[in-house]
Amino acid sequence: MGLKEDFEEHANLAKTLPDTTTNENLLILYGLYKQATVGNVNTSRPGMFSMKERAKWDSWKADEGKSCEEAMSDYITKVKQLKEQASA
Repeated sequence: MGLKEDFEEHANLAKTLPDTTTNENLLILYGLYKQATVGNVNTSRPGMFSMKERAKWDSWKADEGKSCEEAMSDYITKVKQLKEQASA
């Protein structure tokens, strides 16, 4: 299985993470997913009254500069880690 297929499989697995997954971990996944699928941030930072959107943007910005492949690999690793924690 190639990296892209593995990434898509883990993106589907991420949708089944338990509700107890922390917002911090969800934001990490969001940033890695956006970096892997879109690339570097291409929008302006949301205003201070859009707290949720701003946090998501900041998470994506933190992964800026990573290659698509590196972001996919990091995403897969993070999903595996969260799935293991959830089953422990």
